[in-house]
Amino acid sequence: MVNYGFVIDNRTCIGCHACTVACKSEHDVPIGVNRTHVKYIEKGEYPNSTREFSVHRCNHCEDAPCTTICPTSALYQREDGIVDFDDERCIGCKSCMQACPYDALYIDPNKGTAAKCNYCAHRIENSYEPACVVVCPTESIISGDLDDPNSTISVRIQENDVRVRKPESGAKPNLFYVQASDEMLDPAATLRTGSGMWTSQEGGVGHYAKYADNRLNQADTPSMIVQLALEMKAKDANPRDRAIIHDVMEKLNSENAPKATRSYDAPSKGILWDWDVAGYLVTKSAAAGLYILLMAGILLGKLEFDNTAAIGIALSIALLGLTGMLLINDLDKPMRFIYVMLRPNWSSWLVRGGFTLGAFSGIMTLHLGVFILELPVELHKWIAIGGIPAAWLTGSYTGWLFKQAKGRVMWASKSNTTIILTGSTEMVFFGGMALVSLLVLFNYSLIFSLSAIALTLIGFWVGYQHILHGLRVAQTAPLL
Repeated sequence: MVNYGFVIDNRTCIGCHACTVACKSEHDVPIGVNRTHVKYIEKGEYPNSTREFSVHRCNHCEDAPCTTICPTSALYQREDGIVDFDDERCIGCKSCMQACPYDALYIDPNKGTAAKCNYCAHRIENSYEPACVVVCPTESIISGDLDDPNSTISVRIQENDVRVRKPESGAKPNLFYVQASDEMLDPAATLRTGSGMWTSQEGGVGHYAKYADNRLNQADTPSMIVQLALEMKAKDANPRDRAIIHDVMEKLNSENAPKATRSYDAPSKGILWDWDVAGYLVTKSAAAGLYILLMAGILLGKLEFDNTAAIGIALSIALLGLTGMLLINDLDKPMRFIYVMLRPNWSSWLVRGGFTLGAFSGIMTLHLGVFILELPVELHKWIAIGGIPAAWLTGSYTGWLFKQAKGRVMWASKSNTTIILTGSTEMVFFGGMALVSLLVLFNYSLIFSLSAIALTLIGFWVGYQHILHGLRVAQTAPLL
């Protein structure tokens, strides 16, 4: 069986960008995004400085996390090892971009669907090599069958000490580098100053330009801000103060700043999941938590399924409806949301979560049906036996969705115990405040009721801001 892969020979790459241009021409890639690009880094100080070039694109991993997390199998692995994509199935959820450790995917600003290097599959099927391989003037990009020991790519790997990016991700990439430095392979080893050549688009372009200002602010390190302030102050300082400032700046440079700098890089994609995702985390936690606490009170004999309980169930349904609206709003192809149900990839927690949301909604509707039809009250307890687990999974499943986002270390490294505790805490916090407000509303004076509602809204806002901050922090770490 054929198993296609790439080798990038950093010894001979001259950083000419012919591969980038050929790829954009071959696939009509829009301005501002790339399927393949060249990264430049510089090390040392003049005159003992060096520059290194490295080509980046999809690594066509054996265990590709993008195919696991994709809810509609729009990304899939072919029998020949190529990880390809289907525009017609993509819903624009950006999960694949969060899952890829190599920042290889982008949302096409014209189509609203995910895209990446597909190894020029249409050329391979007609016995041609990928466009980037053909055009490379120094033959630094080698493609071929990794399982054929006599192929050019296999021989190059056998004769050289090759390395891959982020082997700890478990993705098993099929893109190998010859003589790539540690600084080139490690995203955290190079400083992104935004002041190098062609870095004016560092904050993002096209689909992501609306987030550029926020991302640039988040990308600035404290040492860079302090250093800039010191530089401005030094211009007007007296000789003694200049000497002190000079010493502080040297300390910043020597202890905090990376020893290598990026002088050319692709525009950052920045924040992919923002306010709407944070909002839907809050609303679904509140819906699930309110239901669980309400049903727990009924099962323990502390509450009855009366008008207040029915209103609580209706409120949970409304919160769940808002959850769905926020989830759909985050999609770049919102009209295709139904594909999650019609074309499900069951390995994705986005699909599992979608069906859980549907089941939980149906169970709560059943409660209301029993109440409206005045059926035996005992039925609520039997329904709750299935409803409580469905509610808990509704409030918690996103933790496992984030864990599938292998590209975000803060999420992927969380243990199952942490996910369970975090999800349960959020449900108790948001659902508990909603339940207290509901009980106060029907049992106390107007002033107490308004105070409880105000405190609940404040609590929701604080929790939302906490979640939003966590989302943004996780997504500001550089992937390449």
